[in-house]
Amino acid sequence: MSRSVVTAVSDRWESALVTTLERGTDAQIARRCPDLADLLAVAGSGLAQVALVSADLRSLDRTALDHLRECSVTVVGIYPPGDEMAELHLRQLGISTVIQADASGEVLQEALDGLDTQPGPQAGWLPQGLGPADEGRLDGADSSQRHGARTGAPDQVVADAPDSLGVIVAVWGPAGAPGRTTVALNLASELARLGQPTVLVDADTYGGCIAQSLSLLDEAPGLAAATRSADQGSLDLAALARLAPEVCAGLRVLTGIPKAERWPELRAAALEHVLTLTRRLARFTVIDCGFSLEDDEELSYDTLAPRRNAATLTSLAVADQVLAVGAGDPIGLQRLVRGLQELGTVASPSPTVVVNRVRASAVGPRPERRIRDALTRFAGIDELRFIPDDPASLDGALLVGQSLAEAAPVSEVRKSLMALANEVSGLTASPDCRSRKGA
Repeated sequence: MSRSVVTAVSDRWESALVTTLERGTDAQIARRCPDLADLLAVAGSGLAQVALVSADLRSLDRTALDHLRECSVTVVGIYPPGDEMAELHLRQLGISTVIQADASGEVLQEALDGLDTQPGPQAGWLPQGLGPADEGRLDGADSSQRHGARTGAPDQVVADAPDSLGVIVAVWGPAGAPGRTTVALNLASELARLGQPTVLVDADTYGGCIAQSLSLLDEAPGLAAATRSADQGSLDLAALARLAPEVCAGLRVLTGIPKAERWPELRAAALEHVLTLTRRLARFTVIDCGFSLEDDEELSYDTLAPRRNAATLTSLAVADQVLAVGAGDPIGLQRLVRGLQELGTVASPSPTVVVNRVRASAVGPRPERRIRDALTRFAGIDELRFIPDDPASLDGALLVGQSLAEAAPVSEVRKSLMALANEVSGLTASPDCRSRKGA
């Protein structure tokens, strides 16, 4: 089947490659693009089915490749013969079909014929020289930036983890500070204490505060640096491990953006690749999401424009489990009901509803029963998880920059979060993990 092909290849190889395509394959050359901007314009016009791009194409990143795929253009990478670093760069960008620039017509034709059945982008591409058996030996970053630093050699990344990819849990909730960060942070902490390597990701583009909650420097590289590396095709497991320091044995943290105005750095395609890699870095990934689910419709005509809520929507789309957190008071419950309706319109798994800060003073006697009756009536939900209000324990943990397991291990709120972690993981409690300071 003849295909319409556009090229964006370096001058050194373009003429020979085009000649081989015209004489040795059934491809039809639609345009020879001098740069990425011209390539994107041609893709948007619908003239191309396949794009051949070279590893040294200026400004080529995951965002541009994602735009090409949205235009139904399949991308094939071209690299100089014998240049393993160029080949690695193309694969780390998510291009699954790569060919040497001096390939014969038969090789090119075979590659074009196989595009219909090729697997998706190789999101789990390992660093050069490493195989799946080496993933557990990747060293992480030092966590000495934390107040009360835990020093020493980092533990194994995925020691004794099953061969299957890790699970992503997105913690979402409507506007009004219902406690998304509190639930996400302590859920991740409890999962780590169950012996499950966990990565906590702060993807809130409005008011992320994981770093402050754990006494980490918010200027330190985190999710923004990881997405930037992913966009440029330089992020692998070793790099991600360095960007996600351990704050407790088995618990790594990707801090969020320090200023809300930096939200354009968290682009959807790059963030999706980061989250895909966290599946290999740890058994569980817990994401603290932003509240807004709006799709920025005014920008929808421009597929290259960044979207502030892309981080939340992407996190929900790739998640295996979603926890919807609402506050246990009349206003919080009203927002939760409306938020669940909105959540049902986006791509995400069915949520597990968690009602936080449950207290009789806000809803009357027997608060759990009253809340269950209200949500059953107005949202059709009767399976709920309740977390009691315990401001003294939560304030004490925030003051010292620790999880509840460290600051208030016998509190009722911590027990509720332990039960939630047991449910999410399907495991039972085990002895608490030791901090690096006491290890």
